[in-house]
Amino acid sequence: MIKRTTPSKDSPSSDSVLIDGDHLTLADIESVARFKARVDLEKSARDRISQSAKNLKRLASSKIPIYGVNTGFGIFADRRLDSSQAAKISENLVLSHAVAVGDPFPEEVVRAAILIRANSLAHGYSGVRTELIEALLSLLNKGVTPYIPSQGSLGSSGDLAQLAQLALVITNSDAHEFGDTEVQAWFEDCLLPGHEAMNKAGIDLISLGPKEGLALTNGASFSTALLALAVIDSQRLLFSNEIASSMTLDALLGFSAALDERIHAARPYPGQQAVARRMRNLIAGSQLIDSTARVQDAYSLRCCPQILGPVWDTLAYADKVSNIEMNSATDNPLLFGDDVLSGGNFHGEPVGLAADYLKIALSEAGSISERQIFRLLSEDLNADLPPMLIADRSKIGLYSGLMMLHYTAGSLALENQALANPNSTSSVPTSSGQEDHNANATTAARNLRLVVENLTRIVAIELICVSQALELRMKEIPRKSPGVGTLAALEHIRKSIDFIEHDRPYSVDINLASDMIRSGSLLTALHNAGFDDYPLCYNL
Repeated sequence: MIKRTTPSKDSPSSDSVLIDGDHLTLADIESVARFKARVDLEKSARDRISQSAKNLKRLASSKIPIYGVNTGFGIFADRRLDSSQAAKISENLVLSHAVAVGDPFPEEVVRAAILIRANSLAHGYSGVRTELIEALLSLLNKGVTPYIPSQGSLGSSGDLAQLAQLALVITNSDAHEFGDTEVQAWFEDCLLPGHEAMNKAGIDLISLGPKEGLALTNGASFSTALLALAVIDSQRLLFSNEIASSMTLDALLGFSAALDERIHAARPYPGQQAVARRMRNLIAGSQLIDSTARVQDAYSLRCCPQILGPVWDTLAYADKVSNIEMNSATDNPLLFGDDVLSGGNFHGEPVGLAADYLKIALSEAGSISERQIFRLLSEDLNADLPPMLIADRSKIGLYSGLMMLHYTAGSLALENQALANPNSTSSVPTSSGQEDHNANATTAARNLRLVVENLTRIVAIELICVSQALELRMKEIPRKSPGVGTLAALEHIRKSIDFIEHDRPYSVDINLASDMIRSGSLLTALHNAGFDDYPLCYNL
């Protein structure tokens, strides 16, 4: 028995979520995945689901061939089977598809995927019983989190391997014959055999009916969960990136002209205009900005809106894809009254492309942050601040200052540049060529999560460096103050991270600054200081 501890967080979101297939939001995803909000099934959805299940039961006993109900799967789709075997077909599908490998997904990813799968089935196009969806919701409401290995999905026929592992936990199958390690789940911070976790939580196992194994496993639910959580985190992250950039512009005695509203109206990309506006607001009142005789700044300062703006525009697209995908019916076939239609809504191409686009964009955000860190630390580029931002100039050489922080930021930026290579352009045919184009969406989304985590630490490092630089600047020019917004950000950072008087290990500082970004506390501080552009919860 393995013990697990999970850090507690205070939820900024709703205590309960009602699903109907159509109205799930990213705020709902975060409430359920991270803050354990309760989930219930809306009444009209129950009625649709029940009618769909009745229709499938009647059609399954007819002579009409229905994929996965009275036929085999994949390359075996042309093999007709007796309708009396429909339940066994579902069970065998789950058993044979549970081939996920590698490290397990984090709890929040599994919970988000369960919610997305349940919401997809709530459309009433899948022919499943209400009891099946209730079993999924019971996992969320009673705190059972299946152990789901993260590798093994091509993200096309859905996340088959991962969803099959999930299905094994809730179904009354023969899986226990193959050993406890095949089916496991977390309950009350302990990793247990899956069916034992279900029993302790008081959740009844489900015996699968016609098509229910297919409905559980068909759909890019884990890929979508990864994308959705990355979109949520990216909003806080990009806001924090802008704040760091504004502080850097202030600390390096930059110029405001490049943020002028007229420049950005002449090239009216929405993201570019919004970044420029927010940065103007943050540096408003600064006596450091425009205080030198230089003509213009380097690209990493002057072009912040033109670089970070497109990242925001890409995030808006990923937000749109997330919202569509998590409110879609994605299994195959789908039932529309008495019509049973085979299609490809399970294919993860939209999710994979969105994850790749966002990876590339966030990698660029990390690149500009790394360049700003470099300028802050470089004696020849930082407008006469001490080299490596060493507080005591007499100790230069004895102390290394913040030198190694740039090494870490550089390493993370390089890693992100490698991870940004697209995964959705790679495909291998499977199932003897029946499934001859695969999206590789899950790999794209898994790598996106890594990019987000790396960028969080890069921006955290910039916040540490620029806080040091800005405070040194204020000590050297005490008669001049920074912008109202940049000063508010500095004051908040100083509540957790002290001014660096002498060399010390910086890993703790990086973790503290990273938590500040993840939690949104930096945005809350600015919001409370009157900067309404920074929301208290997800709101793109």
